[in-house]
Amino acid sequence: MRPLRLIAFDLDDTLAPSKAAIDPRIGSQLIALAERVEVAIISGGQLGQFEKQVVDRLPSAEASVLDHIHLLPTCGTQYYRIEPDGVRTVYAHSLSDDEKQRALAAVESEARRLGLWEAETWGPALEDRRSQITYSALGQQAPLDAKVAWDPTGSKKNALREAVQSLLPDLEVRSGGSTSVDITHRGIDKAYGMQQLREQTGIPLDDMLFVGDRLDPDGNDYPVLAMGVACQAVDGWHATAEYLDALLPTLSVREADAPAR
Repeated sequence: MRPLRLIAFDLDDTLAPSKAAIDPRIGSQLIALAERVEVAIISGGQLGQFEKQVVDRLPSAEASVLDHIHLLPTCGTQYYRIEPDGVRTVYAHSLSDDEKQRALAAVESEARRLGLWEAETWGPALEDRRSQITYSALGQQAPLDAKVAWDPTGSKKNALREAVQSLLPDLEVRSGGSTSVDITHRGIDKAYGMQQLREQTGIPLDDMLFVGDRLDPDGNDYPVLAMGVACQAVDGWHATAEYLDALLPTLSVREADAPAR
């Protein structure tokens, strides 16, 4: 078996409950992993979400350790590294103004037509994440129980995704979180993020592991499994923490820590 050199994680419902901060146990485990392998987080969320949920909650660590953590918001269309004074942009590929306006108009019109546009939400339903337009039916700050109850089978999201995709053939429309639909350039999903990790780090996909909660064929983590990367399915952050408790003792701490590329 080839040595494990990089572990990538989904964020919501893998490292933390949806939109919530990571537990201190997860924070300590991420730092322990970064002392051993490259650590990446890939999610459809924007950078601010990564910072509030993860970066601001990490325990104190040497800059040489933090340099082994990779942040890929909006499924890898943006790429950041952690430095002592904040995050550094590696790249950010934004949608054009025309693409954004067409995406915003299409998702709102189809949500209204299908009866999926809610009159009252927890925060804005539409969000411009620069490289991604996201529609969150109940708003970005909706409580977890409300989001789970809104579309337990995923049928609402799937119907909306198909309707919006028909209006935007030049863009990619996919199911995001529990109540969201994301619109990006074509070919953008978590498999794209994994390819960006390969290019940025030089680590082959065969030496990577992905941990996520939606590896089912309809899930937004499935593209990683489909591309042949080794995957570990979890059903919440507690399961992730238990898995890492077992995994960490099998990984060696670097003898001479050097920054990743």
